[in-house]
Amino acid sequence: MVEDRTFLGPLELTNGRWGVGDATRPDTHWVELRPDGLYQHEPDSEGQLIPWSRIMNGIWITWGKHARNTNSRGQYTLQGMVATRDGGWMHTTLRHPYEDHQLRFDQHTRPYRAVDALRLESLLRQLTTEGKLPLLGDPEWVGRAAAHLAGGKNRWITSRALRQVTAEALAAAGPGSP
Repeated sequence: MVEDRTFLGPLELTNGRWGVGDATRPDTHWVELRPDGLYQHEPDSEGQLIPWSRIMNGIWITWGKHARNTNSRGQYTLQGMVATRDGGWMHTTLRHPYEDHQLRFDQHTRPYRAVDALRLESLLRQLTTEGKLPLLGDPEWVGRAAAHLAGGKNRWITSRALRQVTAEALAAAGPGSP
């Protein structure tokens, strides 16, 4: 079992649940990874479930207060950290009906390493490409994949390096539970 307070950028295990964003503070936006899909938690709302089967293309992350900040994908400091503290968005295209969709998350008080955020995004895209997004609903599997991707040097990484480390993480995490 992976211990609580394990994280990969904005992805964190809290109280046995994996989510993107800060689930520990009241009145925050965050996205929970459930067996049936992505669940948007938001203040003063029952939330919203996006089933895995509706996610059509890769999931990408942008940073900033507003979802329209799609050009804010690469705001990182010279020390290799995510530059903004205004929160972030997970973007994807959904099917039935077709629509662009954004899921909001509030950042943790801790800073995010750029390499961890980029590795998380690479994992989300690769799982979408391979049709394996439901693996994100298996907390044990996510723990193994996140543990493989977390850590390491915080340096400039290429698309090729991201694809390679993601493939290694998928292999290391195994097939997941049925």
